[in-house]
Amino acid sequence: MTFLTLARRNAWRKPMRTLLLIFCIAVAFLIYGLTASFLSGTQGSAGANDDILGVINKSGRGQTLPIAHLRRIETVEGVAEVTYMSRLRGFNEVERNVVVANAVAADEFARVNGENLGLTPDLLAALKQGRDRVLVGRALANAQGWSAGQRIEVTSFNIMQDGGTRNWRFEVGGVFEGATSSTDTYFMLANYDYVNALRSRDMDTVDGFIVQPLPDVPASALASRIDALFANTGAPTRTQSEKQFLEAFLRQFADVELIVSLVVGASFVTILMIVINTMLFAVRERTFEIGVLKTLGFTNWFIVVLILCETLLIFIFGGAIGIGLTKLATQFAGPALGLVLTGSVVGKSVGITLLLGVVTGCLPAALAMRTTVSNAFKAR
Repeated sequence: MTFLTLARRNAWRKPMRTLLLIFCIAVAFLIYGLTASFLSGTQGSAGANDDILGVINKSGRGQTLPIAHLRRIETVEGVAEVTYMSRLRGFNEVERNVVVANAVAADEFARVNGENLGLTPDLLAALKQGRDRVLVGRALANAQGWSAGQRIEVTSFNIMQDGGTRNWRFEVGGVFEGATSSTDTYFMLANYDYVNALRSRDMDTVDGFIVQPLPDVPASALASRIDALFANTGAPTRTQSEKQFLEAFLRQFADVELIVSLVVGASFVTILMIVINTMLFAVRERTFEIGVLKTLGFTNWFIVVLILCETLLIFIFGGAIGIGLTKLATQFAGPALGLVLTGSVVGKSVGITLLLGVVTGCLPAALAMRTTVSNAFKAR
């Protein structure tokens, strides 16, 4: 019998107990995987980066900026490309089915963000074929069941038409895929001229500008120049990178990272206590066997490593199942919920699995090491 075979059979001595432990560990790693994937998706992995700048009203996201700012931003030293965007946020059919349409100028937007979103010349041509045309991201199209040529209606929360209606009708011109699987595609691209011509207020304004710096220009320095340009105007600006913008947006509601850390920490501490207590009980059950091993000449360190291997096997099985379930969740619900399972999350999961497996086995292993042969035989 090999060492690993002995460790495996000891771990599966009580199948029901082992399966329950694996289930608890899998749930803990599922919680960790989902929360870590959420942070990855909302803090930069889903297309946000430090190289693209967003310019919004200094007073907050609810305030618009005049589109005339575009020409002045273009003159700022270090600006490679600049475009604008107005966000139409609403729902399709029922209020909980929220969708977002970003009204943009197709050519200018494509020069700044077209490569990241996978906007091909054919898609851009389809968007410009009709004023009411939209391009739908793959994640949104899959969630809603939309396809090219379909007529859709969005009831807006924030932009009313001149006639008093909030219902905006569009025709799907095409579906963009995104450059990578982690790119956020749960939104639509609409023609700014169409939305601007029909809305009842805030004509010729935008929610923000997207700025691409020249390759050798630091984004932070360019952000300061843009904000200084509008500091004494009626519409001052706040310029941030996409990643900073997303983080600031989330902090308006709560410190998401802190909440996630507390939730994950609590789940792992709970699992740690459960597994340690169970393994201590399992070692006490095997006191006589430990005494027999020592009588046969097996050293204390052999027994310690054996117990550590048992706990590691349990954690490896549980962790693998938890991360596997996380992968399935991110594939099916990731685009809608902003979940992105990155290699970093998987790597950290492996590290946590090994660490917890060793830490959990230390106390039971120490108990086995202190067990003397005489006491072990008395336990019989």
